[in-house]
Amino acid sequence: MQRNYFKLLIFDKDGTLFDFAQSWNIWAKSALLALADGDETLFRALADRLSFDPDRGVFLPDSVAIAGTLDETAQHLAPLFAANCTPQQIAARLNYLAQSAVMVEATPLAPLLKGLQHEGYTLAVATNGQKDEAEAHLAAHAIRPYFAEVIGCDSGYGAKPNPAMCAHIARACDIPPARVVMVGDSLHDLLAGRAAGMATVGVLTGIADHGTLAPHADAVLPDIGHLPAWLGH
Repeated sequence: MQRNYFKLLIFDKDGTLFDFAQSWNIWAKSALLALADGDETLFRALADRLSFDPDRGVFLPDSVAIAGTLDETAQHLAPLFAANCTPQQIAARLNYLAQSAVMVEATPLAPLLKGLQHEGYTLAVATNGQKDEAEAHLAAHAIRPYFAEVIGCDSGYGAKPNPAMCAHIARACDIPPARVVMVGDSLHDLLAGRAAGMATVGVLTGIADHGTLAPHADAVLPDIGHLPAWLGH
């Protein structure tokens, strides 16, 4: 990779900055129990609906929660609740619970982000999570100041794989899409980046495997700690 050809790096959050399984598997069990108000039958029905194995405590690869938005997850769960419990209420409850989730860094983030900034890269986050959730998690790890832009699915630019989120960040940072890399752990991330005219890098700290990501990525890395070497540093 030609050193310093790219100028803007856009990161997905869950599964990219933070290891998906280590961050969300434990939280999911407690969140679903909270949504079920301790009702074991409802808890298991919610887990099944969300493709979450409650006995192993893991998300299955087809779960809508992996790359979908909070609203999509809430819509998916809504049929299991009484008619007076709306998807909007479910989403609000999930958003509240998600902000307190304990996130596990995919690699030590502060030194990595500091080094990338030192090399002249502008950094940003584009997540299918809510913006306030993303802000809370970045702040909790003291890495929010490294990012010029943080965009969530509720920021007015749609959700990945729609490329509008990525395109907005490139415009806001005044950097041509051809000099931008979208880094993510899911097909949603890679398809959004490609559609926006950007290079794409997949990472294996989410649920998707190498074979799933490779056809849509310029490179697939074990985690974002390998990004500087790919960029030529």
